[in-house]
Amino acid sequence: MADGLKPAGHFLLESVAEYRALLDNLHAGLVVHAADTSILVSNAAAAELLGLSVEQMNGKTAIDPAWCFLADDGSPMPLEDYPVNRVLASAQPIQNLVVGINQPLRREVVWVLCNAYPMLDAAGALERIVVTFIDISDQRRAQEEARLLEAQLLETQRMEAIGKLAGGVAHDFNNLLTAIIGSCDLAEMIGDPGALLQAIQDIRTTSYRAADLTRQLLAFGRKQVLQPRLVDINQVLEGFAPILRRLVSESVQLRFELCPTPVSVLVDPGKIEQVVVNLAVNARDAMPDGGPLLIETQCIQLDHDYAHVRPDVAPGHYAVIIVTDRGTGMDAATRARAFEPFFTTKEPGQGTGLGLSTVFGIVKQSGGHVWLYSEPGQGATFKIYLPLHQGDSAQLEQPPNAQEPQVIGGSETILVVEDEDDVRELVEQILRRFGYTVHSAGSAEEAIRAARRVQGPVDLLLTDVVMPGASGKQLAKQLCISHPETKVLFMSGYTDNVIVHHGILDRGTDLIEKPFNATDLARRVRSVLDAG
Repeated sequence: MADGLKPAGHFLLESVAEYRALLDNLHAGLVVHAADTSILVSNAAAAELLGLSVEQMNGKTAIDPAWCFLADDGSPMPLEDYPVNRVLASAQPIQNLVVGINQPLRREVVWVLCNAYPMLDAAGALERIVVTFIDISDQRRAQEEARLLEAQLLETQRMEAIGKLAGGVAHDFNNLLTAIIGSCDLAEMIGDPGALLQAIQDIRTTSYRAADLTRQLLAFGRKQVLQPRLVDINQVLEGFAPILRRLVSESVQLRFELCPTPVSVLVDPGKIEQVVVNLAVNARDAMPDGGPLLIETQCIQLDHDYAHVRPDVAPGHYAVIIVTDRGTGMDAATRARAFEPFFTTKEPGQGTGLGLSTVFGIVKQSGGHVWLYSEPGQGATFKIYLPLHQGDSAQLEQPPNAQEPQVIGGSETILVVEDEDDVRELVEQILRRFGYTVHSAGSAEEAIRAARRVQGPVDLLLTDVVMPGASGKQLAKQLCISHPETKVLFMSGYTDNVIVHHGILDRGTDLIEKPFNATDLARRVRSVLDAG
């Protein structure tokens, strides 16, 4: 053999190595399937996206149980809709299909843009199917965050616009009321007897009622003048309790659960009383046959994770007033409009529809925010968050979890059950961030089916308490028959006091209250998993 010449086989080996290197340097995933959908060739990018090594990929088929593909809306994709199977059935290319890959390595859904092409032999028969994947997870997350922020911005702008309208109407209305009340006073000084005098008195009474309406409009529009003072919310409620008990009638069992330490806030105490009165009256009207009404106070800390998804909330320490009833409750459509002025579900003549909008305006003008949780037939819980005064620390409740150890994640399997899509998706993302394997369902029925599909133990059931169909408690009882190893953590917008007092859950049951932040959830999940 002449010097410098290489054996023919050497060129072949070099060509294969170069071909392999070329494939593995591609940023896009590439998989070549045979006509029976078994994998003939794949590159490193495809293996990473699908959660396996290149060696593990070879020989697998498109319907291998290692993968669970999701449609664009997040629902499980039927086998016949898998890109390879669609090409196999139609012999037509599939382009720009958004697919979610629920793969085990990253313990999260990887979103890809998928293209699949048929390769035909000389006779026109399907010989190969080439599939490419491009990771679009970051873009999809950015789009979802942008969508959420846009919806929150529109809601804030809508409420601000209504507030400005209320302020303008109140200004003009006050001018009219001044003239009406002045005319009544002047006529009464004349001392004209009989029916005229009675009519004037009626006009005055009506005018004062209209003035109250104006004050409510101003409260919603955040245009009223506040006189803030440093007060202990506990003392305000205790001093106001006798009046409140007379206001809600004997059929309503009013109970207080106040924070054991002072809850110091800088507010107008009269306006805070007005907030509590409006919420108590709403609760009374929602319970025409009477029932329990619980008023609580707490001190909590809202972190940056909580504030990130709520642009109108700043992280920090807050005092919370919680008002819970067991009345008729609200559906999603009613909750969405609850704080709109003049919106009411009461019969004509029984309400102005300004009670909750007044609450909203006073709390916002005081630097706080309102959170509502309610389900039809299950009553309602209103949480009023007010900035905790950061003065004399000896007079303040210490922030919760201030001395707790750093959050520890885990690798256990958690089944999340929540009928509200946004809440369920948020909880899934938080838990996956801390390393857990997460399965989810929107109802108890879906949860039982999901548990059957889990390979291995279900270490924790994290479930909402109140759901359509079976409750969280009923689900836990049923699931623990087939999965006795499963621990249970309930979540609810109702407080622990309400849950236990009304017999929804037993005392001592593990419960995390909504709204919660990522840190609180992770700590509580770890605590329940580690408990004996």
